[in-house]
Amino acid sequence: MALARSRRDRGVDYWPGFVDALSTLILGIIFLLSVFVVVQFVLSQEVTGKDTALTRLSARIAQLTDLLSLEQTGKLTMEEQVAQMRASLAATEGERDRYKGLYEDLGSGTATAQGKVTELSSQVDLERRATLRALAQVEVLNQQIAALRRQLGALEQALEITEKRDQESQTRLTELGQRLNVALAQRVQELSRYRSDFFGRLRNILSNRPDVRIVGDRFVFQSEVFFDTGQAVLKPEGRAEVDKIASALIELDRQIPQEIAWVMRVDGHTDVRPIAPPRTNWQLSAERAIAVVQYLVSKGVAPQRLVAAGFGEFQPIDPERTEDAYNRNRRIELKLTER
Repeated sequence: MALARSRRDRGVDYWPGFVDALSTLILGIIFLLSVFVVVQFVLSQEVTGKDTALTRLSARIAQLTDLLSLEQTGKLTMEEQVAQMRASLAATEGERDRYKGLYEDLGSGTATAQGKVTELSSQVDLERRATLRALAQVEVLNQQIAALRRQLGALEQALEITEKRDQESQTRLTELGQRLNVALAQRVQELSRYRSDFFGRLRNILSNRPDVRIVGDRFVFQSEVFFDTGQAVLKPEGRAEVDKIASALIELDRQIPQEIAWVMRVDGHTDVRPIAPPRTNWQLSAERAIAVVQYLVSKGVAPQRLVAAGFGEFQPIDPERTEDAYNRNRRIELKLTER
């Protein structure tokens, strides 16, 4: 009582409100960073898939380009051969005509000239057939080159479409990430506002209790307010205090929009001294938190808005081994947070 009177004498204590605002800002920043990491991870997975498809298309285009070069080289070789054959054919035809003229001059009695003419005629026919075969091969090569060029054009068009879609996807993902960040920031601001209203209401309700403290963004109750030593059953006077908290939570649930995923976390803590086996401090702290949550549910608080957690002696607020430190460490904490 002396402590409470001393606080009133000093005037209004603004420190808890400052701590509330600072802790809320830190929680919002941490939450936004987490969302940013998730979005970046999704973007990196999407871009990796697109890069793999582009790599495969580029490799296929390179293969077709090499094949087209080989086909063009073969075509040039065949064209050179055809030109050589045509020159040889022209020369052979000229020689045949020359011998034919000699044959006509010498008359039908010149057997040697006639044989030469016949031989040259056969050679000319062979040259013509070879030339025709070469021309047919050149035509086939031309068709193959045209087909390769069409396929290469189709692949280049597909590559352009894929790149365009990739750019559009990245743009959409960026826009979605920006909208998500704005929405999350708005949700954090809304929850912060409701948290401040709720804590202000609890301050008014519990302002006359010296065994209730505000530590950062939490209300801290000494365990003795709710439970007897070593027990996890709510005392009658503890139920009266939980009734006040239940009323405030029910009113808060009506005010906060349903799309905001908020919960009231009830944390149980003990001091470092062991209790009678087989139970442990950890078990006792969890049982006490569960007892508070179950009583809140019995008073009409929605179960999906409550979380019970037991920390045993492993998160003391006073590390000293004194009776006062033990009293401070035995506590129930209430924290309004996101699910």
